[in-house]
Order: sequence, then structure tokens, then C-alpha cells
Amino acid sequence: MATMNVSLPDKMKEWVEAQTRLGRFGNASDYVRDLIRRDQEGEAFRRRVQKAIDEALASGMSDLPIDEVFRKARASGDR
Repeated sequence: MATMNVSLPDKMKEWVEAQTRLGRFGNASDYVRDLIRRDQEGEAFRRRVQKAIDEALASGMSDLPIDEVFRKARASGDR
């Protein structure tokens, strides 16, 4: 595992230390790894949403009534 040194303002350092004292994380490294993991998951979600938007825009207009469009969307679920 690689090591990285990070400088934080005092208030942020206090926040990280408080999270470990509360028992939510074993140490500051666990907290930072959790933040990065959540950011990665958020980015992956944003990419999936953007891909779906791009595909929808590229598919053009539909001749179906709006209630049928929603019915089909609900039936398809989460791809």
C-alpha cells in the first residue's frame, strides 16, 4: 500500500480526529479511504446517468403517448 502525506487546515484535522474518536473509523487513513471510495462510487453513478441521458437524447423523439413511455421505462427497470 502506498503512503501519501496530506496537509489539512486545523478545523479539518479536528473533524477527522473526531470521526475516529466516535468510533466510525479506526484511524484517519480509514476515514480518507472511505471518502475516496464514496467519491469513486459517486463518479461511477454520474457516468451511468450521463450515459443514459446521452443514449436517450440520441434515440430521438418518440411517437408513443407519454403514459406508454413511462410504462416502458418502469418495465425496463435499472439496467
